[in-house]
Amino acid sequence: MKGVAVAAVIIAALLGCIGMAMANAPLKPPLQYEQFCESQKISGTGVSDVSTTIVDKKIALEYYNTMAGDGDLEMDSTQAYSENAQKLQRNVSAINDSNTAALNLYENTKLTYNARNAPLVGGKYLNSKAFYGGIGADIKEFYSVNQMEKDQTAFFSSTAPSNVSPDSLKALGKADYDDGIAGQPGSRVSQAMGNDPAHLIGIDVKNSFNGTWGTDATWHKIFYKDIKAHEQFTGQFEAEKLIKFHELPVPEITEKPCAGIDC
Repeated sequence: MKGVAVAAVIIAALLGCIGMAMANAPLKPPLQYEQFCESQKISGTGVSDVSTTIVDKKIALEYYNTMAGDGDLEMDSTQAYSENAQKLQRNVSAINDSNTAALNLYENTKLTYNARNAPLVGGKYLNSKAFYGGIGADIKEFYSVNQMEKDQTAFFSSTAPSNVSPDSLKALGKADYDDGIAGQPGSRVSQAMGNDPAHLIGIDVKNSFNGTWGTDATWHKIFYKDIKAHEQFTGQFEAEKLIKFHELPVPEITEKPCAGIDC
């Protein structure tokens, strides 16, 4: 056990001397990229059961969307996923003021529900999984409602443009610091990324409901960051809400505690 403890101390010291970068480089989209698209319009009365799962380790994506109820339902929805973000471009005002953004996942749902025999129960989970190269942020939505009218957009991005190397973006980010551009770290990276906003995860919703509806959002980096936001409402409410996590893929140049020391 003493050997393990000593090794841990040595590793920590070495990391301090190196000056670790905290930001994640965007992931490289696969050459043979994969896509999925689903679009539907539904109107009727009866039992509804809807579920979608998308897990892709290559782009650090986990996405779950479920819904079940028994009542009057009108729904117009689109779900689209592409490992190459430049193949999936949508106008999302919450991202960049309605300019077209390149995304790995886009979901939009317009929904009206009125319960007859059972409430509408469901939820959504969107995760940029750190273990696969994401930023470690996730957003959850949950609800059990007798009535609901909702217009919601979910979005996710983690990859670099197909013609840009993630390694070259690291070099560009470091060059900004080396050139001493005050207040503009990563400006060259932003130009190279164009409309690809990696790393990005979020939902934007307008909602009117009678029942229970809420969200949980977290962003955690070990020894570095811990953000938690929870909201839940039970009753009759109207809500407009935007949750968004974004990290510019520029390495953070850290101070080396042992700079100049032969250690």
